Amino acid sequence: MPYRAAVNEFSFIIEELLDAEALRETEQFGDATADLTSAILTEAGKLCDEVLAPLQRAGDLHPAKLENGVVRTSPGYKEGFAAMAEGGWIGMAASPDHGGMGLPMILTSAVNEMMSGACLSLQLAPLMSQGQIEALEHHASDAIKELYLPKLISGEWTGTMNLTEPQAGSDVGALKSQAIDNGDGTYSISGQKIYISWGDHDVAENICHLVLARIPGAPEGTKGISLFLVPKFLPNEDGSVGARNGVATVSLEHKLGIHGSPTAVLQYENAKGWMVGPEQGGMAAMFTMMNNARLGVGGQGIGVAEAAYQHAMAYALERRQGKSLHGFTIAAHADVRRMLMAMKADIFAARSIAMTCAYAIDMASATGDPVWTSRAALLTPIAKSFGTDVGIRVADMGIQVHGGMGFVEETGAAQFLRDVRVTAIYEGTNGIQAMDLVARKMMDGGEMAGRLLDEIEAKAEAARAEMPEIAEAVWQASETLRETTDWLVAQEDLTDRFAGAVPYLNAFARVLGAYFHLSAAMADRGGPREKLARFYVNRLLPDHTGLLEQVRVGQHDLYAMDLDELSA
Repeated sequence: MPYRAAVNEFSFIIEELLDAEALRETEQFGDATADLTSAILTEAGKLCDEVLAPLQRAGDLHPAKLENGVVRTSPGYKEGFAAMAEGGWIGMAASPDHGGMGLPMILTSAVNEMMSGACLSLQLAPLMSQGQIEALEHHASDAIKELYLPKLISGEWTGTMNLTEPQAGSDVGALKSQAIDNGDGTYSISGQKIYISWGDHDVAENICHLVLARIPGAPEGTKGISLFLVPKFLPNEDGSVGARNGVATVSLEHKLGIHGSPTAVLQYENAKGWMVGPEQGGMAAMFTMMNNARLGVGGQGIGVAEAAYQHAMAYALERRQGKSLHGFTIAAHADVRRMLMAMKADIFAARSIAMTCAYAIDMASATGDPVWTSRAALLTPIAKSFGTDVGIRVADMGIQVHGGMGFVEETGAAQFLRDVRVTAIYEGTNGIQAMDLVARKMMDGGEMAGRLLDEIEAKAEAARAEMPEIAEAVWQASETLRETTDWLVAQEDLTDRFAGAVPYLNAFARVLGAYFHLSAAMADRGGPREKLARFYVNRLLPDHTGLLEQVRVGQHDLYAMDLDELSA
């Protein structure tokens, strides 16, 4: 069965689970009507189904290559990127002042997820550009905005993010790249950056690198880092592409998956760059790009999960093996049915969390209300981590549904797992997301978490009369999570929080997923969504109990063995 973008699922979430009308009542997003929303989702779905999805296998079988200093992308990628650019999909959320559509993040997130399911390796290119567009909109000078934003939004040029160095991964403050002031408003950038997604390619005429570097004499650590825009080709005064800048592609990484995405090692030798934001304000400017990129990466995980589920479902409906009272294919067998139901239920939960995070970003932008900002901040690490974990889990189950054929590359089932595995690593590992949740995002003493739990319990109370069993289970799960949150924020030693950070995040996601399934069931009484909600609450929600028990253990058992004992 060929991939089909989940247009109807996004329509349901936007119109039934999110307060879309409240968003449309704001001045900023008043034009994002229900009709426009439907048209956007439908057209994006067609692009994914008809143009991008056929490129998925080509990217895996014919990876990007570096030949004689030139990066050549996978067959069809140049045309696929052109289709995305020509449709205006890169600049969906960008300001109309520079050619963007100015659409809400809920639509950008939906389209990005659909594109990820169709062809993850190619979708990385516009995702990187979107993050750079946002960073420049917030932090760049007017001159940089006027020159670069129209090019990035149109897809004539693409953007990248350069943080990591061989000795500086998650510890960005350990970077060694330097920027020397040229005295004319430009800087000479030197250093090496690794793991640069779409760091070099042939799908657009120029590549704009956002590079973190340190000016000599700046403080050590993250406080002394500045951000610079360094193009591959220096622009002429009229905006056309000029001379080659001092940046070279050393190599392309040989990776487990996403073979079609050229992941580059870049060497900067006195490359000309322009500062973005204030001196030593690099991390703040880069985080503008990274925060929404984390939501986008969560969407990548969900998109791949959707594709893997569709692939497994099609196989299960065709493969005959054994006998069952419920049918003649493996889809009728209880354990295969368990996996298929779990895949579908988890995808809906993760997608709803991600879309709710996008909605909070939109409402924060449209209203300026700090409560919405705090809500988006709390949901971002959950959306990123849970979305990518679901991608990995569903892709893995997809292989299991295929049985031995899943382990054979010809079926394509293994590619989903190989491709999606990196999403739990880049844009901040999922462990870092969990640490962010229990530390930085709990600096309010758990107030925003409490607000979310209040909403969950109010929904459960309203549902008690119609579906008491699942409503009670959701309410009790929320209370257990509330009690553990209170315990967590009372821990003054952050290591005690960090020791249980991952299970806490996963438990929070489980409870949020139950909330959205309950909401869907209330909107579809007696229908498929209620049946799926009952499965989720009965079989997946109970995970939260064991996860929250782990949270309360603290750090002591983690450090009971010394390193000599651990390595023996």
